[in-house]
Amino acid sequence: MENEIVTILFGSFLVLLLIGAPITVALGVASLISFLYLDENPIKFVQIAFTSVGSFPLMALPAFILAGALMEAAGISKRLINIAESLAGPFTGGMGAATVVGCLFFGAISGSGPATTAAVGMLMIPAMIQRGYDRGYASAVTASAGGLGIVIPPSIPLVIFGIAALGMVPPPEAVEKFGTFQSVSIPVLFIAGFVPAFVIAGSLLIMNYILSRKHGYTGMTEGWSARNILCELYRGFWSLMAPVVILGGIYTGWFTPTEAAIVAIFYTLFVGVFIYRELNFDSINRSLETTTWLTGRVLLILFTATVFGRLLVENQIPAIIANGMLSLTDNLYIIWTLIIFFLLFVGMFMETLAAILILAPVMLPVAYSMGIDPVHFGVVMICTLGIGFQTPPLGENLFIASGISNISIETISLRALPFAAVNTIAIFIIALFPQLSLWLPRMMGY
Repeated sequence: MENEIVTILFGSFLVLLLIGAPITVALGVASLISFLYLDENPIKFVQIAFTSVGSFPLMALPAFILAGALMEAAGISKRLINIAESLAGPFTGGMGAATVVGCLFFGAISGSGPATTAAVGMLMIPAMIQRGYDRGYASAVTASAGGLGIVIPPSIPLVIFGIAALGMVPPPEAVEKFGTFQSVSIPVLFIAGFVPAFVIAGSLLIMNYILSRKHGYTGMTEGWSARNILCELYRGFWSLMAPVVILGGIYTGWFTPTEAAIVAIFYTLFVGVFIYRELNFDSINRSLETTTWLTGRVLLILFTATVFGRLLVENQIPAIIANGMLSLTDNLYIIWTLIIFFLLFVGMFMETLAAILILAPVMLPVAYSMGIDPVHFGVVMICTLGIGFQTPPLGENLFIASGISNISIETISLRALPFAAVNTIAIFIIALFPQLSLWLPRMMGY
């Protein structure tokens, strides 16, 4: 039965793609055909799709899209862009580098890859296009860097992994052979994610520099100016305070990352109306229209992709593939290679949180048996699944960047391939050097 479902599900999906159907339609129709073949009630299709957008953390997505649109209308984005450009100076690919750093920073606000892409993309994609960057490149670098949102704490996927790993203890033979393992808890996972996040960000900055040098994306010709930087910092003080207020509220426990998105909206309204006085009724209305259109486009793909992933789960396809793949060898390096490429494949087709909940209980025992620390494994798993945000067909970040820049998913996907490749290299480095993940938690006494 599993083989038949795989053939029907993937076969109909690929056929629909080949004849030019949109990815959303291909995922939805392939899932519906499989439902009918299994003699399932089609109402279940609708129920799964509806449930997929009913989660509290997902509320951050439209809220950050709206916050980004309002920042653009209120003049906050313009001032932040001027600050970023003054700091980038003559640096090759400076605006692209500022985008990567911005995603790293906003990732600590949202805890979500798509929300990070939306918040930073609404600011930086138009700015890069205006400064002469190719529209596809500007979208690709933003979509790729948006994946940092699920690695840098606070990270929603790290929380889910901590929940999935709760209660799982290493078998006695693993402890006897390899010694004690780092205990899995959400605070430990958060601390462990810091250094790997900067490793991935560093890899993106290197690739951005290489590609920018190739395409001639240079910075300002007059070089750095301390006076110019200070002037832009003064003009953009209230703009810079936005992430400070949001981060401060999160880390002091005043509100959750999802609630922070709402705080961002009200802060932007206050600054735009009473301080900069650039926000009016018409601009607010345009921001709401942009948010509605862009959110609807993203939720459509989420509807169908969730149903598609659920069919794979209910037929135990990921578990079968994982167990079969990991039983091939006991070489640690080969095991890591198989795990990373398998998670890359899963991330292309399955929503990140679902993949974590399904695969963590299956693959953690294998990690224990190979002497891989569960905290280290969790960080590598989250980093690898994060690449799925920038690879089709699911690629939520691609859809958000496409909506902002108004170019095709295919164009952005091709431009994002070098970033996906360098991200994969960074993940192998993180996997093969566990101290990158475990050094900071151990230094802090965990």
